[in-house]
Amino acid sequence: MKIAVIGTGYVGLVTGSCFADTGNDVTCVDIDEAKIARLQQGEIPIYEPGLAELIVRNTEAGRLHFTTDLGQAVAPANLVYMAVGTPSAADGSADLSALWAAAAAVGQHLKDDGIVVIKSTVPVGTNAEMFARLKESTGRECDVASNPEFLKEGAAIDDCMKPDRVVVGVRRPEVAEVLRKIYAPFLRTEKPFLVMSPESAEMTKYVANALLSTKISFINEMATLCAHMRADVDDVRRGIGHDSRIGFAFLFPGVGYGGSCFPKDVRALASLADQKGIESRILRAVDEVNNQQKNVLPSLILKFFGNDIAGKTIAVWGLSFKPRTDDIREAPALVLIDQLLAAGAKIVVHDPEAMDNVRASYGDKLSYADTPMATLPDADALAIMTEWGEFRTPDFAEMKQLMRSPVVFDGRNVFNREQMAESGFTYYSIGRPVVKRR
Repeated sequence: MKIAVIGTGYVGLVTGSCFADTGNDVTCVDIDEAKIARLQQGEIPIYEPGLAELIVRNTEAGRLHFTTDLGQAVAPANLVYMAVGTPSAADGSADLSALWAAAAAVGQHLKDDGIVVIKSTVPVGTNAEMFARLKESTGRECDVASNPEFLKEGAAIDDCMKPDRVVVGVRRPEVAEVLRKIYAPFLRTEKPFLVMSPESAEMTKYVANALLSTKISFINEMATLCAHMRADVDDVRRGIGHDSRIGFAFLFPGVGYGGSCFPKDVRALASLADQKGIESRILRAVDEVNNQQKNVLPSLILKFFGNDIAGKTIAVWGLSFKPRTDDIREAPALVLIDQLLAAGAKIVVHDPEAMDNVRASYGDKLSYADTPMATLPDADALAIMTEWGEFRTPDFAEMKQLMRSPVVFDGRNVFNREQMAESGFTYYSIGRPVVKRR
């Protein structure tokens, strides 16, 4: 089947590459000429495990193409996937300007039986508006389906090819059957293909991300309470996680969530509620707790140094909002860096993948190290902001020898408290008792 994917961001590249890998003829479109030129040369603009290999393999096989010519891609396509960005507007609502611009262009080239599939995360009612706009521009009723993505950065290829479920919102059962065939190779283990209205599909995406965000903010708020009650949040987490009604997923305390999905989707759903005159108290609280949580580690560090860190050297491990990605959008590490720089600290950073993105934003305001250990010489403290696997088992004796002061502020509870005590560190973590240096 011929497929056009409009937008070569995270969702578009992963979706297009996975469809190509199951034998479809896929053309990905973007208005960014430099980006398309890089993709045509095999250069991948984002880091996602397995994606580069997938793109190269399918490009060489002639199943995956990249172009800036939208008409060339759309005219022969049976399915046109809309995967453009929908960032937050100033009021928290979703900015759909790029989506509408793409829809206007698609309408000029869409074949009579072509199906438009909205993959972008969009507010409820967007599908209906897309249907109306295409009808006005084409003079006919075009099929518009909603097919929200549920991709986790760092595991997106598996999420696409081995989904927990596929959700499609359609007006005609015939459209659902076309999409069922496209997804059949990914559903060989009897995972469900869920057909519903476009409105329900649009809502499903937002509600899923809002609920996961709520679990994160909840455990973070409980971690703060644990810290004041001489309780250990890890013990509490284990105590509740074995309850089958609760489980362990997304109950790891830390310095808050970031990225391109959770923050904007929580705000967009709250904004949608406001538009309907519904008070979204839980959603607003989730966002507020998360924003507060990003200040926890900066506050601990400033308090430890008596609010005087001018000239102090702080090492930072982890810059991306989560491991296995180079995405720094709304990353808690940036909040820490901004506050420490404002207080006059010197900062040395390391991240396995996100260094270039941070360097593009901060330039020579920071020092950059090629390895975690290279951040530590003469450091007055270490802050851990992302739980990359390579941070978990360092040589603690070497760490202590390199640092001017053996103090660690662990924003992801990477280390074991007992081990830190035995190694002679002062150790602060999230929702757990402080370890004082012996």
